[in-house]
Amino acid sequence: MSFECRSAFTTLATTQLEELVKFYARLFEQTPQPYQPDRYAEFQLPGLRLGIFQPKQGHAAEFAGERGKISLCLEVESLDEAIAHLTTLGYPPPGEVAIASHGKEIYAYDPDQNRLILHQS
Repeated sequence: MSFECRSAFTTLATTQLEELVKFYARLFEQTPQPYQPDRYAEFQLPGLRLGIFQPKQGHAAEFAGERGKISLCLEVESLDEAIAHLTTLGYPPPGEVAIASHGKEIYAYDPDQNRLILHQS
């Protein structure tokens, strides 16, 4: 017996939903759809649906931690422009640009400390 997966997407759990929604709305320059204040927001990107949700009270401990648990990899046209955009948002990447096998990359962090890996091929 097997099952058919119709779609998949990434979600971030947060206790500060509105702050994260504002950050990603500014980062992606779009309004989340659907959007339910204090519950859920979703961003539609090429090749990715990103959902952000606030865990229910009884499940909050399951998502607590010092740093976010995911890395969101974003391929960008211009790494310099992406760095400038994040800096304008108040979240400048703390390190230096590195050269990797797939091109240039840098790490940044969202308000919940989830890692953003920005890379330019």
